[in-house]
Parts: sequence; C-alpha cells; structure tokens
Amino acid sequence: MVQSAFLLFCRHIASNMMLPNLVIAPSPKGGRGVFTTKNIAANTVLEISPVIVLTVQERKDIEKTKLFHYIFEWGKTRKLGCMALGYVSMYNHDYASNCEYEMDFEARLMTIKTVKAVKKGEELCINYNADPNDKTLVWFHK
Repeated sequence: MVQSAFLLFCRHIASNMMLPNLVIAPSPKGGRGVFTTKNIAANTVLEISPVIVLTVQERKDIEKTKLFHYIFEWGKTRKLGCMALGYVSMYNHDYASNCEYEMDFEARLMTIKTVKAVKKGEELCINYNADPNDKTLVWFHK
C-alpha cells in the first residue's frame, strides 16, 4: 500500500514538472525564448527540471562550443557546470526578469518560478545573475 501511494506520488510529480502553457517561440531579444499562452500569477512554479552535472573538465570543454550559452554554473563553489533539461536553458536574460531560478544541488534539479504576474503572450525571462533585480553586467554585455 505504501509503495503504491509513493508510485502515484512520483507519477504526479513527473507529470507536473512543466506547465502545459509554456511554448518556445522566436524572441525579440534574439533567437528563441520561452513564452506563456495564458496569464500566470506571481510566485507560480513554471517548471522543475533535472540537470546533468558536468565535471570541471567537461564544463571547460563545453565552454569551447555553442553549448556554452546554455549551461549554468553548478555547485556551492560554482566550479562545476550543468545542462538543465526541460526549457530551463531556453529562458532569455533580463535585468528586471519576471522569473527566478533555484538550484537544488542535492536533488540535481532547477526550478523556475514567476516573481511577478505575467500576461498571456509575454516572454518569460530570468536574470542570469541569479537575482531577478541584479543589474550587474552579464558576460555578453561586458
């Protein structure tokens, strides 16, 4: 009985790891981005995605490729890297973002959550500095 309840819980979590109203579309910021097809309230979890953790060497190797723009620093020392699955690597940067991300190093998960209400059709953005209002220039603006 306990095992059945646990398996049901796991299936529920797995089926709810990304809101169904998120879409990838061309972005006015360049390339593609993540957009919503419905209004979303503030503090809504948009997705919880697993990550593939990269060793220091793997991160250095990937930083020499196009994938450099899609990986995140990882771990308490930020020396490791990770490739987030789901749409996480597709969220564009904004210094006044409408979303934030949280890293769970132990569970190897990243969560994207809105920090303010978002209207239907609006692009969902994160601040690559990890704080939705951090104005520190990111690497591609230096």
